[in-house]
Amino acid sequence: MAKLLSYLYPLTKKVKSEINGTLEITWFNGKKHLNSKNANYSYGSLQRILKFGLEKLNLKNVNSILVLGLGGGSVIQTLRNDFKYKNRITAVEIDPQIITIAKEEFQIESSENLNIICDDALQYVANTSETFDLIIIDLFIDLSVPAPFLEMPFWENILKRKSASGAILFNGSLEKDLSKKLETIISYLKSNIYEVDVYNKVNQTNTVVIGKSI
Repeated sequence: MAKLLSYLYPLTKKVKSEINGTLEITWFNGKKHLNSKNANYSYGSLQRILKFGLEKLNLKNVNSILVLGLGGGSVIQTLRNDFKYKNRITAVEIDPQIITIAKEEFQIESSENLNIICDDALQYVANTSETFDLIIIDLFIDLSVPAPFLEMPFWENILKRKSASGAILFNGSLEKDLSKKLETIISYLKSNIYEVDVYNKVNQTNTVVIGKSI
């Protein structure tokens, strides 16, 4: 019933999160979205942005993916449905409330090929010894990428977690004052023998950075 009514007007349920503030689960035009106060977290513009980035990559030889920032799990849906990706995915999400929403509202939960971990992405990449063929970085609190994820210690650990021939997909912030930090990240990736592609204003908003080993 909610799906049908959403073609007439949006239907929204609000959920409180200690980390992300008030989250909104909204039915709109027959589709369910997860939003923060000012941003789409899953199944809307964010899903289109990450799909755009994934279309620039060859997933044929990707056997393992690390997703930093699960949200409602729309990138998992995109990988499974649009790209027919069936191999291993590890998803790290700091907010237990969002993990609950992903499971109960969007049917995204741990399975044989999907391991969902409740942890701080900063600590996870610093402490794990695993490597991955593709690392998707989609870390936001509302509209902002938290500052530590734009600093070199995080990116140094990202390169340690990437397999020798792997790739990185970074959904960067739309904030203009972060452009210098993004430039520093891009220069760092290039200096480590990466082919780096930068796409500005994807879906009229975010910067997408893709790094591939040369």
